[in-house]
Amino acid sequence: MSHRTAFRVGDIRFGRRELRDLAAAWVALAIAFTFFLNPYLLRALQYGQLATGALVEAFALSLITVGSGFLLHELAHKVAAIRFGQVAEFRADYGMLGLAIVAALAGFLFAAPGAVHHRGYITKRENGIIALAGPLTNVALAVVFVPLLFAGGFVGRVGTIGVVINVLLAGFNMIPFGPLDGKTVLTWNKLVFAAVFVPTAGLGILLVFVGLF
Repeated sequence: MSHRTAFRVGDIRFGRRELRDLAAAWVALAIAFTFFLNPYLLRALQYGQLATGALVEAFALSLITVGSGFLLHELAHKVAAIRFGQVAEFRADYGMLGLAIVAALAGFLFAAPGAVHHRGYITKRENGIIALAGPLTNVALAVVFVPLLFAGGFVGRVGTIGVVINVLLAGFNMIPFGPLDGKTVLTWNKLVFAAVFVPTAGLGILLVFVGLF
């Protein structure tokens, strides 16, 4: 991990490479979700009828909602890890980011932008809290987006996508499997895991069901 500081907020430091990785992940995910959430744009592009205004608006929506949801999720892990005395930095997975864009163009959803890597002595409880910080941040973001649901036009669409994406991110990341946050939280505290997983996963499934039918 690099220790060269390019930007600092209080005790939270960011190196040049880390800032570059965060920006790349933010933009790449926004591009992927622009086409995944708006398949008509891809069809318009194929027939040479893509309107620049529609593309810019769709990209801005993804940048504000999906991009911020992923970005702040990872930054929450970093902040929590540093609070527990860890050395922590975000590293983008450029191969996975490229795959996310290709998958979106093919009509599939795939997003694994990278992860916050941290090292140093840590307890099981502290590790669980670091893992939990990401999904809880998505829950908080979903709440922040709720008031925008009642606005019209672009702002209303920001609210809708912001709520849905962040609820899905929270629920998905709390699945107790593989490298997902849920497995670490479950290992630490089963009651905490259930208190977060059940409502987020349940609401996420409900939103998917409503969206499909």
